[in-house]
Amino acid sequence: MKADMTPPGTSRTSGTAGKTSHKTLVDSLSATLSRREAKSARRRLTILPRTAVDFSSNDFLSLSTSSAYRERFLALLNNTPPSFPLASGGSRLLDGNSAYAEELENFLATFHRAPTALLFNSGYDANVGVLSSIPQPGDVILYDEFIHASAHEGMRLSRAGPREMFAHSSPVGLREALQSQIDEDPAIAEGARNVFVLIESIYSMDGDVAPIKEFIAVVDELLPQGNGYFYVDEAHATGVFGPRGAGVVQELGVQDRMFIRVHTFGKALASHGAVVLCGPETRDYLINYARSLIYTTALGFPFLASIRAAYEILASGETESLQRRLQELIGHLRQRLAGLHTYQSVMFEVDHFPTSPIISLRTSQPRQLASLCQENGFIVRAIMPPTIPEGKERVRVCLHAGNTEAEIDGLTRMIQSWLDQSHRNVSKL
Repeated sequence: MKADMTPPGTSRTSGTAGKTSHKTLVDSLSATLSRREAKSARRRLTILPRTAVDFSSNDFLSLSTSSAYRERFLALLNNTPPSFPLASGGSRLLDGNSAYAEELENFLATFHRAPTALLFNSGYDANVGVLSSIPQPGDVILYDEFIHASAHEGMRLSRAGPREMFAHSSPVGLREALQSQIDEDPAIAEGARNVFVLIESIYSMDGDVAPIKEFIAVVDELLPQGNGYFYVDEAHATGVFGPRGAGVVQELGVQDRMFIRVHTFGKALASHGAVVLCGPETRDYLINYARSLIYTTALGFPFLASIRAAYEILASGETESLQRRLQELIGHLRQRLAGLHTYQSVMFEVDHFPTSPIISLRTSQPRQLASLCQENGFIVRAIMPPTIPEGKERVRVCLHAGNTEAEIDGLTRMIQSWLDQSHRNVSKL
């Protein structure tokens, strides 16, 4: 028998010579990417020019370039003994735990006025780990239609029964979805089945703040047995909203009504990882059943130190001036955007929650607007399907405490230039 000499990554022809070969796996992958390219939806990695003005990242407080944050972080690193391990060495349940990690969790729980805290390697890991393990068979999950992709992944792995979407940030939508489930299953009204309500406090694409108190009122009315549990992702609120950046939930004073809160560190806090705030029984359950915690190497000391440095700055009140400065810049951008000269011939709409650092510029030509801004040194991003639904295309603008009024003025001049040019192009048709 002759050895198969077919090169790796190719397939042999079947039958007689002259017949075309079957597609290889690589051919199939390439074809799929080509189809996405044809829809202008293909994603690519890019590197920002160092001289560009950042109106895109989630570094809302500009801590990533803050000398105060850098000094505190380096001090924590340099004040450890030379023999102190920088790597965790394993999972938290094996060799990756440390007194430093547990002290940090206690610090975070105190800061956020929560019973306990549990660190995860990312917000994605936190959402997947919690949602795949906490809801029990027969439980119901109701989720905002704009909830993060990681929550969808967690729900996909969950053992929960019905999972129903409700209209974005709509108390009426939540009421309708919850009442529908109660009508279908008497065990819910009796308190025998749990209902989890999944929301974000601030949404990443629109930047709007959820009506959390109104949601609480709906759940209290329809679930008087107390079997309704709120799960709120505060990723985009951390550091920006609330007392000393503690988040929207604490700003509203409703932290005791939240079953689980997730805060992430990779946005306004210039670090990495996430924390789940919950009760002690829930924390212990996650340690036993959250696979994204159990089967991954724990955060090493440099990551823990960076989180500690960020929260020490929050707790000391040093970031309050950055929060105020961010709000000043938000007001300045709103004023400049309101002063733009728009045209009926060019679809353009500003969508913005008043105090949010995230602004959506709705247009049917987001790539053209983003490209003009980028070519002139202002980094903004066109957001396209499948990240957002068809018909919701926009340019996403994020403000940071380190931006300046002059930079904002330059950005809005580019937007006006694009509006003018787009109008001229339409007029020529």
